[in-house]
Amino acid sequence: MIKKCLFPAAGYGTRFLPATKSMPKEMMPIVSKPLIEYGVEEALQAGMNDICIVTGRGKRALEDHFDANFELEHQISGTSKEELLNGIRSIIDECTFSYTRQREMKGLGHAVLSGQTLVGDQPFGVVLADDLCINDAGEGVLAQMAQLYKQFRCSIVAVMEVPEEEVHKYGVIAGQAISDDLIRVENMVEKPAREDAPSNLAIIGRYILTPDIFDLIADTQPGAGGEIQITDALLAQAQRGCVLAYKFKGKRFDCGSIEGFIEATNYCYDRLA
Repeated sequence: MIKKCLFPAAGYGTRFLPATKSMPKEMMPIVSKPLIEYGVEEALQAGMNDICIVTGRGKRALEDHFDANFELEHQISGTSKEELLNGIRSIIDECTFSYTRQREMKGLGHAVLSGQTLVGDQPFGVVLADDLCINDAGEGVLAQMAQLYKQFRCSIVAVMEVPEEEVHKYGVIAGQAISDDLIRVENMVEKPAREDAPSNLAIIGRYILTPDIFDLIADTQPGAGGEIQITDALLAQAQRGCVLAYKFKGKRFDCGSIEGFIEATNYCYDRLA
């Protein structure tokens, strides 16, 4: 039902300087596979094979990764190393990739709006590649959310409980529980102070959005940090209609932080061992 998945990937990745001075943070490898490839695999599992990537200056490596490298493939043809390319070759064969640039860094809301020409007038997934989500027990997070969309046909955000002292790092939601893992959003605040947070349910980097979100973002004024926040547009959408928050099944690693990146690397390495 949902075929398009948007990857906002124009950020600088300043928490990983100097590594990200010349390399996109989305290309940081967890063991031997870059973060964005994990995200595309998750989208593909959810049936979203039309991959739309919002890039910026210095991000050409993303386009090169999802393309053939004839010289490399010729050099390793017929060797055991050729098998290492099976995964990315399968992705390239099964997906289509389109790209646009976010010329100014004005926040996640602006990045999503920059992808409107790629997405068009249809519902779409959003993956923030530096949030690595793994569900060893079943479907990936985006696939879980796609199933919910079939039932409710509205925007959905993935949420998880975080310690109260960390709520200032996230968009935080509150609302009316529909079931143990599903909440109808009534309030949503971007990076609140601990005393102002409506709950400890934090939004992580997985969304399913309906196309009316674009008009709402376009009408959204800069908010926290002077940026155009997707959280503010989603709150307007919730007040006019319906936005659901989903407590997903699986583990999430904040690979935008050094600690989370190391934790994810160790976890994935142990799974391969």
